[in-house]
Amino acid sequence: MLKYHNLSLPARYGLAIIAIVLAILLRLVALPVNGSYPFITLYPTTIAILYFLGTGPGLVAIGMSVVSAYYLFITPNLSFVLENAGLYMIGVYLIGALLSSIVIFVLQRYSKSLQNTLAQLHDSESRFRTFMDSGNFLSWMKDEQGRYIYINQSYKDHFNAAPDSWLGKSDFELFSQPIAELFWNNDQKVLQSNTGITVEEIRTSDNGESCCWLSTKFPYIDSTGARYVGGIAIDISERKATEKQIENLAFHDPLTNLSNRRLLLDRLAHILDTSARHRRISALLFIDLDNFKTLNDTYGHNHGDQLLQQVAQRLQKNVRKGDTLARFGGDEFIILLEDISLQTLEASIIAKTIGEKILQLLGQPYLIEGNTHSVTSSIGITLVSDAQENIDGPLKRADLAMYQAKAAGRNALRFFDPQVQAVMEDRMLLEADLRIAITEQQFVLHYQPQILGTDQLTGAEALLRWQHPKRGMVSPLKFISLAEETGLILKIGRWVLDEACTQLAKWATKETYSQLTIAVNVSSRQFNQPDFVEQVLATLKTTGADPRLLKIELTESLLVSNFEEIVQKMLALKAVGINFSLDDFGTGYSSLAYLKQLPLDQLKIDQGFVKDILTNSNDAVIAKTIIALAKSLGLSVIAEGVETEAQRNFLTQHGCPAYQGYLFSRPLPINAFEKLIVI
Repeated sequence: MLKYHNLSLPARYGLAIIAIVLAILLRLVALPVNGSYPFITLYPTTIAILYFLGTGPGLVAIGMSVVSAYYLFITPNLSFVLENAGLYMIGVYLIGALLSSIVIFVLQRYSKSLQNTLAQLHDSESRFRTFMDSGNFLSWMKDEQGRYIYINQSYKDHFNAAPDSWLGKSDFELFSQPIAELFWNNDQKVLQSNTGITVEEIRTSDNGESCCWLSTKFPYIDSTGARYVGGIAIDISERKATEKQIENLAFHDPLTNLSNRRLLLDRLAHILDTSARHRRISALLFIDLDNFKTLNDTYGHNHGDQLLQQVAQRLQKNVRKGDTLARFGGDEFIILLEDISLQTLEASIIAKTIGEKILQLLGQPYLIEGNTHSVTSSIGITLVSDAQENIDGPLKRADLAMYQAKAAGRNALRFFDPQVQAVMEDRMLLEADLRIAITEQQFVLHYQPQILGTDQLTGAEALLRWQHPKRGMVSPLKFISLAEETGLILKIGRWVLDEACTQLAKWATKETYSQLTIAVNVSSRQFNQPDFVEQVLATLKTTGADPRLLKIELTESLLVSNFEEIVQKMLALKAVGINFSLDDFGTGYSSLAYLKQLPLDQLKIDQGFVKDILTNSNDAVIAKTIIALAKSLGLSVIAEGVETEAQRNFLTQHGCPAYQGYLFSRPLPINAFEKLIVI
């Protein structure tokens, strides 16, 4: 239908004139000129012009109608008086035209307002659909029976839905039963409470891919009272995956993917909290691999990591579903056997059986990069049943039991022994005192003479002693191994070296002592420090000691790893005149092939061979072999632990010229040692 506002103003006037002219011609042709009220027949055309072409063209049409009526349809001799029908006819026409103009004007304004409103509604709906279809979210609306009446474009794209294929269908026709029931239940919550909810829902697309959505659902009631459920969902699958990854990193060991220390402690705390209620006994197995550090140092950390992964795999296959298997740190694993019995004896038997199975399982060979390795383990076991104890209690007991298994020869399991607890507590106190001793310089050096031939004093070995204010003089046998384990040996060793070099510098000023040497024991941990050579050279420079009078004693355990680096350090120190002695020779693991490459000056026969050298043929053979080996390598040899003349005579007879032991003197404080020299 043609609307006047779509045409220009001249066009509308032209159409109005043409329409009236055509109406007049039709009137002249179709009806007699002198018919009853012939003028009124132009009225419909006038009304049509007013409506379709507007008020202006309508007024032109009215004017043309009046003029045409006067000249064409009203006879000239007709007088225009009140009683005259022609005048009445024109008046009726004009009044009708005026009223029609008003009505049409109002209708046109209403029509225009309605059109504007409809246009605004169309624009609003277009914006709404553009927003809903362009957003990276799913939106939908269902009726009270759960049938879809609307889904946005993202919904269609995600589920590959054909246009309107979902409309009128329910979730039970589109999804699996569990998922549809979940959606239905959430929709019912919205309808029953008449409030919105936000929930996480799983929706599965046609290709089987499951996504996690954060859905906000809300109620809607239209003007007829019909109830609906609308919803908007955002894909949070990536966020959930990230959260899962973060949680996995927080509670799992990245190397083995086992539970880590944090998750184990949570599970142990849970067991302690609930043990009072169900009164069932759990067990904690503390597993530590034997000699793992040696393998790690010898073959590299990559080998060590692969071994730990294989150990984890073996343990995973042999742990019950409800138990917790965790990597506690390094080569330590823990198995938490939950609720294994109501009786202590039965729980102990079950834990022991599982522990023995694990020992056998982990003792089987491992294949790593084409090489076969055999690694055993030590297991400590403790029972967990006391809800009142601290979470650290079971861990400490199991750890102590594990050390007891190692002390028993390794590849063994032991239950917690209270006596071990006492020993370990004493060890902790000793460590604390040892740290104080370093700070307060409670150490002193004693010197044991080294004799050449029958009575020639050539020097001394500096031996560390600890003057504890309450414990008294503490033997190195009690604290050196602890210092090694805790790393405190580095500070202690540095102090010993400084003290010995300081003493050499003092002796250099006195003719009686100026040619005496001092032998200093250096631990493998200290020697392996990257800056060890620089430390020694700095000490020599600071103290002014003669490096030719300093002898560094090393143990064979040093040679297990980094052999080339060790040789380079020794050569660097020998270049300034320092001598090297291999201490406790024959008790370690060194290879003779390595031995001939070391820039040594002396081999030292361990006192363990000297002690029974006269009664044990094996010790005698070993001592003679060491003497012969030293000679063949061009090295001097000295025996320690010589306590009798018979021992010295035997050693002298077989070519050992130097000795150290109680036969000559015990280790002495510096003042007593210097008096011994004067005498």
